[in-house]
Amino acid sequence: MEAIARVKNLRGSARKARLILDLIRGKSVHEAQQILNFSKKRVAFDVAKLLNSAVANATMKEGKADIDNMYVSEVFADDGPIMRRYRPRAQGRATIIRRRTCHITLQILDKEEGETVGTES
Repeated sequence: MEAIARVKNLRGSARKARLILDLIRGKSVHEAQQILNFSKKRVAFDVAKLLNSAVANATMKEGKADIDNMYVSEVFADDGPIMRRYRPRAQGRATIIRRRTCHITLQILDKEEGETVGTES
């Protein structure tokens, strides 16, 4: 059983989000939830919501999904649109403040299905 969840235009840079995403890649869903609950990073709360959304998508697809048997197979963050703001500086100059956003994609799979993906029969 495969389930995908995406969030777009999330406030925060993709570089900072990748620090959290690297921690949960390949982990079981329960273990990933524990890691995200105890992380001090601000983006961890949004990634936890995204993981719960992927679990909900799996249960809606299958009816009754076995969450204990699922793991985070693929998770990545891409850059989103950058909001540009200007800040006054010395001698009449202005500098650009970049407010970065990112798009995060998370995929969960069953352990049995993950072993058969990518192998030829």
